[in-house]
Amino acid sequence: MSESKEIGIERIIDANLNRLREGIRVIEDVMRYAKNDSRFSPKLKMLRHEARLSLPVELLAHRDVVNDVSKKSFEDDLKRENLDSILVANFKRAQESARVLEETLKLMDERESEHFKAIRYELYGLEKAILSPVQPLI
Repeated sequence: MSESKEIGIERIIDANLNRLREGIRVIEDVMRYAKNDSRFSPKLKMLRHEARLSLPVELLAHRDVVNDVSKKSFEDDLKRENLDSILVANFKRAQESARVLEETLKLMDERESEHFKAIRYELYGLEKAILSPVQPLI
């Protein structure tokens, strides 16, 4: 990445890559361990492994958790009603992070941006498949 790039872009990318993979991991573990679901667990694992940059960008050097102005949890983040509410929260977290990566990476590489757009749409499909109740045929 050149010096002319926006200051903080690496920090945005680092935070959102972590958030994306963490969100997918929570969904993956709920489906695997709590719901014993063999249909979605492998796809979620594969998607989590795809949530990587192919560009050689040093992100760890830009991580600054000490000075993160929003590291405290919000009240709503501390409450969950059940496993489905955990799934919903983590699908939204992962989708939002994929969108931030898609937009931010437009500054660096169009292919990387499109890669995270594809991940976001994959998450939309998985969310519907996992959380939609089965409709009986009439």
